[in-house]
Amino acid sequence: MTFLAIDAQKNLFTLQKSQLQFEQTLVMSRANYITKQMGYRAQELEDAEIDTDDDPTYIALQQQESYLETRQDSLDSQISLMENEISSLKNLVNSNIKTSCSLNLIGG
Repeated sequence: MTFLAIDAQKNLFTLQKSQLQFEQTLVMSRANYITKQMGYRAQELEDAEIDTDDDPTYIALQQQESYLETRQDSLDSQISLMENEISSLKNLVNSNIKTSCSLNLIGG
């Protein structure tokens, strides 16, 4: 019956992975929006012959973009770790089921 507890843990990790993937989607969406805003702002500044390095709005957008890229990398790492854990637990569950079935056949 140990495999039931391990399977429950695997299911919990799968749920957590789904939550991370949802957050990843939100972060990617926000990053795309920021990138578009940066493009629009850069065009406005170019039309006004102002350097983007001197514009506080553009600088703030760059900082937000940088933060979102860092967050995206962090989420990628967390998702990868969860996938590895899920795979490991899945193998452990399968192994426990096989062992349990073998013991039942031997004892039975």
